[in-house]
Amino acid sequence: MPFTESLTIAPHITGYPGVAFGGHVAGLLAARADAKEVRVDFRAAVPVGTGLVLAEGPDGGAVIRDRSGTELATAVAADLAVEPPEPPSWFAAEQATERERARLLRNPPPIPDCYGCGQAVAPGHGLKLLPGRVEDRPDLLACTWVPDRELAGPDGTLPPETVWSALDCPGGWAGMRLGRMPEGGVTAALTGTQLRSVRAGEPHLSYAWLLGQSGRKTTVGVALATREGELCALASALWITPRGTVGG
Repeated sequence: MPFTESLTIAPHITGYPGVAFGGHVAGLLAARADAKEVRVDFRAAVPVGTGLVLAEGPDGGAVIRDRSGTELATAVAADLAVEPPEPPSWFAAEQATERERARLLRNPPPIPDCYGCGQAVAPGHGLKLLPGRVEDRPDLLACTWVPDRELAGPDGTLPPETVWSALDCPGGWAGMRLGRMPEGGVTAALTGTQLRSVRAGEPHLSYAWLLGQSGRKTTVGVALATREGELCALASALWITPRGTVGG
């Protein structure tokens, strides 16, 4: 039946300052959309710490609006037309993570408190994903990931908004590290699906790859799997480099 809910996104769930983390927004919408595979389009920046409305959209979709009624993000049923590459081994992902950690000591990240990849955030206040280049796999970024228990619900599983968050940030890094996307890109659309539960405290693999680039548009694939390589969630994302961005 139709639904309308009040919503406020916590201030720490950000990528860029003051803007709600795209994967988190997408997961909130995907959880309410009547489809297994969902495309979320971001129409305007979704603010944190302020009142929003989450409501039913057309054809079983969902929408987030601000208090004035402006649509900020929408979700609709979609076909996820992406095939994930073979996942890296746990050892290869560990090595990629450590290489990226060493690189960031030399070159600090542009957004140190990002909800997806910030490393100094408090437990439960971020995912702390750290994808790096995989040796002998020049087309792949990967990292190991053990989700904080504070990210989970009472049953120990991650809610959809946290799983979808894990499908966001690694794609941006793939666009920058494997492609030509400059810093400053934003997630314009995220199409994904969750295939199995993701439990806090258990080891997982996160990996991302480049699908294509054209002008200011970059398309990437992102996957989340168990340590053994069983797929948990999969997505493709369109990233846009805003006009006026250096290199955009």
